[in-house]
Order: sequence, then structure tokens, then C-alpha cells
Amino acid sequence: MNKKYSQCRDEYSEVGYFVLRDFFTQTEIASLKTVILEFHEHWKVDNQTFYNEEAFNSSLITGSQYLDDAGRLSLFNFISSSKLLEVVHTVIKQNPAFMNTQLFFNPVRPEQKDFWHRDCQYDHDLEGQKKAIQETQVVHFRIPLFDELGMELVPGSHVRWDNEQELNVREELNGYQSYDDLPLGKKIPLAAGDLLVFSADMIHRGIYGLDRLALDVLVFDSSADFIDYVDDDCLPEPKLLEQISNPALFKNTLRLKSL
Repeated sequence: MNKKYSQCRDEYSEVGYFVLRDFFTQTEIASLKTVILEFHEHWKVDNQTFYNEEAFNSSLITGSQYLDDAGRLSLFNFISSSKLLEVVHTVIKQNPAFMNTQLFFNPVRPEQKDFWHRDCQYDHDLEGQKKAIQETQVVHFRIPLFDELGMELVPGSHVRWDNEQELNVREELNGYQSYDDLPLGKKIPLAAGDLLVFSADMIHRGIYGLDRLALDVLVFDSSADFIDYVDDDCLPEPKLLEQISNPALFKNTLRLKSL
């Protein structure tokens, strides 16, 4: 591991995230943008009511519903590129496995507020959440396609429980709202070509505004019990798997699926 990525690994361990500025070239982003916009336009048509009323993200971008095989193969090769996998291995050293992709955008209604959360809160009660943040975590690799306001993160919250105010805000207790500001929140503006790596279970929120459209690749440690969260349709079929230049990330997931 080179010195830069060794520092990134240490930074992730300490605060739960790191940013690599200008990580992707303009050509790489332009190619990715073509596929993502094709998905997004089809998805919006198919989910018009949801999109207009409350949506701020979509998922299963690598699935077969909105992209043809050429578009999916392009995405699979992007996700499993050597340069991105080198970063993946800085935070998940052995047998990282592909979980999903998500696309984040601005909600249509301007009054809709961004909100603080840990991803694990949607699957666990408070005691389960406390356990989850002490175990192997899912990692987001966020790739903004346009310059955006970025994310707001609470450094170090990937390995510690909420303080009183954080819990009140995140769970909307005692008169607090999930969009209330948190004193320890740190804003991370992002530009097209940047790569933000962060723990799914740290306290975080996206910041709405500008031309927000960001692809998140979610990866997990094969030793963790996350395989039930993986949708079969977002994985490459055998004919596509054969065409992926570096398929290990997907093969790890498919192996776990077969157990």
C-alpha cells in the first residue's frame, strides 16, 4: 500500500471517512455520467409520483430494469476498476464484496429537508444499532457527477454511540427534528471527480442543492452477515461476469450467495 493510501486508512479508522480530490479524470466522469443519466431518466418516468413527492435517491443502478447489457457492463467495469479497488482495499483488506449502488439527487420539493441518520437505524432498534457500529461496517464510495454541496458528517461517530443531542436529533426526540444542525457536524463539499469514502453507520446527511447527482457504491467485508441485503438483479449474470475485466468484487458476492 502506498503512503497516501496508508494515511487514508488511518484517517478512516480515526474519523470514519476520507476524501480523494480529483480522483477520477474528466473522461471517466463523462463516461459514467452517460450511463447514470440514462438510468436516471428511465427511473424518473417509472417512479414519477414518488420522485415528485419525496424521493432523494434510487438504488439497484446495475440492475437490468433500466439499463441494457452494454450500460451495465460499463458500470461493472467502472466499479471494479483497479484504481477504485485499490481504495476499497485500504478500508476492507480481505475479500471485499459488492452490495449495491445508490444514486443521490435533490428532492423535487424545495421544502424537503436533509436529515441526519445512520444507515443501520433502518434495520435495527437502538440496542441493535449500538452493536452494529462495533462490528464490521458497510462502506460508501461516493462519486459526484457534478459539483455539489456534498455531505455533512460527524467525525468519529462510526465507532461511538450518539451523544444526547445527536440521539435526540436523529430519532426526533424531545422536540428535536432530524434536520436540526449538530455542533460536531463537518461539511464536506464535493466536486465532480472527487471520491468520498465513509462509513455507512456514522452519523451523516447529504446536503441538498446545486446540481446534486452522486453515485454511491456500497461494499462490505465478506466475513460480515450482509449477504441478505444484496438483490440478485444488481449482480452480473454469467455472460456479463465473463466480460468484466476484474470481477473479484462481484465473485465474492456471488460466492456468498451460493453458500
